[in-house]
Amino acid sequence: MALPLLEYSPSSQNQRVAGYDSVSNEEQPYIYSTELRSPGAEMDEVIWAAYRQIFSEHQILKYNRQTVLESQLRYGQLNVRDFIRGLATCEAFRRLNYEPNDNYRFVELCVQRILGRDVYNEREKIAWSIVLVTKGLTGFIDTLLDSEEYLNNFGYDKVPYQRRRVLLQHDSGETPFNLKTPRYGEYHRGQLGFPQIVWQNPVRRFIPQDKIARAGDPSQFLGMARGLNAQNNTTPKVGAGNIDYLSKVPYRRR
Repeated sequence: MALPLLEYSPSSQNQRVAGYDSVSNEEQPYIYSTELRSPGAEMDEVIWAAYRQIFSEHQILKYNRQTVLESQLRYGQLNVRDFIRGLATCEAFRRLNYEPNDNYRFVELCVQRILGRDVYNEREKIAWSIVLVTKGLTGFIDTLLDSEEYLNNFGYDKVPYQRRRVLLQHDSGETPFNLKTPRYGEYHRGQLGFPQIVWQNPVRRFIPQDKIARAGDPSQFLGMARGLNAQNNTTPKVGAGNIDYLSKVPYRRR
């Protein structure tokens, strides 16, 4: 029996920022869809937009292209949602995004790229991570694409896009989701000296109850002995040449 999705409240900083639909400016996104497009050059734009959204621009390489999926999309055998499903479950996406990351980071990437928004909170990360563990990578991607949120915003023929405004780099340091590097590859991690262990919080050592030293345990005297401030012997050293032997011999009169 599959576990239900853990409930989480949609609360985040994104709720304070108006979406694209309510802001009319130069940041209005260009929506790529196959609903009213011909299978010519415009279809190439749809395919490129899908790669850019799911893989990000720095991962779009020639050997990562899924030519079979592209052909099926061109000839109407797949809709855009199924094309997105194929990209997010292919071997190249698994190698570049799933394998170098833990479950929480991978969930964050997929929510950003497939649902077009940032995760609301840590509870949502945990909720989708449970889905990833119980259903696997393919089942997790299917759950995202079959969700009511995805269907209401993108449907079957629309390429996902970032649904929140893109803040300028010098204003907040944020960049579009599809431009965020998931993690350095194995080669670059080796060049940078990774893996590196950095502890964010104080390390606490757990000691079982039966191994905790009790009062009178000899192991406690070691710490006590180290805490003593023992002073060195200050008695001056006297050499044999400095001793007056004659003064020590009693004098007798004859």
